[in-house]
Amino acid sequence: MSGEPPVFLQPQVVFLVFMVGFMYFVIIRPQQKQKKEHANMVAKLDKNDEVITVGGLHATVISVGEKTATIRIADNVKVEIEKSSIVQVTKSRQ
Repeated sequence: MSGEPPVFLQPQVVFLVFMVGFMYFVIIRPQQKQKKEHANMVAKLDKNDEVITVGGLHATVISVGEKTATIRIADNVKVEIEKSSIVQVTKSRQ
C-alpha cells in the first residue's frame, strides 16, 4: 500500500484529465466561439445586406425583425426566414 502512487498521479487519471482537456480545446471551445460569432453576425444584420442562407439561397435583406428577416431572392419574390438560418453576410450595407 505505501508503495502505490497517490490516486491523482495514476496513469488512468492523468490520461482522463488529458483527454477532457483535449476535448475541450479541440471541440467545445471552437464551437462556442463559432456560435458567438454567428450570434454577433445575426445581431448586426441590417436592411440591404446581401446574405447566404442555410439552403444556399443568395438574397438581399428587406427587413429585420426580432427573430425573423424578410429577404428578396428574386424580383417580386420575398420570403420570411428565421435569422438563425442565415449562414453568411456577403456584403454589408455601406
